[in-house]
Amino acid sequence: METMETAAAQVFLTPEEYLAKERKALTKSEYRNGQIYTMPGASHEHNIIMGNTFAELHIQLRDRTCIVYPSDMRVKVSSTGRYTYPDVVVVCDEPQFEDSHFDTLLNPTVLIEVLSSSTAAYDRGEKFASYQKLDSLCEYVLISQDSICVEHYLRQEQDWNLTAFRSFDDVLFLVSIDCELSLQAIYAKIQFL
Repeated sequence: METMETAAAQVFLTPEEYLAKERKALTKSEYRNGQIYTMPGASHEHNIIMGNTFAELHIQLRDRTCIVYPSDMRVKVSSTGRYTYPDVVVVCDEPQFEDSHFDTLLNPTVLIEVLSSSTAAYDRGEKFASYQKLDSLCEYVLISQDSICVEHYLRQEQDWNLTAFRSFDDVLFLVSIDCELSLQAIYAKIQFL
């Protein structure tokens, strides 16, 4: 089975070829350095955490101008040519899209990823380095599905400051969108052994 770490094909594609193929595909794939990387299926815990997080933000942003998208909204980092599918995306400015398909966002404000053992290193490393090139991005959140741990990166000028939350009593405040995410809400219905 191909994963985020294995190229789906050894041929190099242009971004246009990727988008044409991706828009017809039944499964999602990310694009970097001319290659397509098939996204692994999400676990039970991953889906619950993603759904909880999306629902909490959706309720808080319902009557505001910000828009929250679930994991099907593709994001492009224009400076690197990378296309990704974050688990939750929030945009507060007028959404900017790559083209008239309106399925590739260029200006996210907040990106949230639920970590799995196969993607954690990539989400913390190479993917985050690419996301930092998005001028619009203010906050990046990584949520563990294997333990109570939420990592919050907040952009402060050129630096990214990390705060980690490890208790159900903790509440993450997303400064750029004026929203709160309690760890109890994020991890609702998740049972850790």
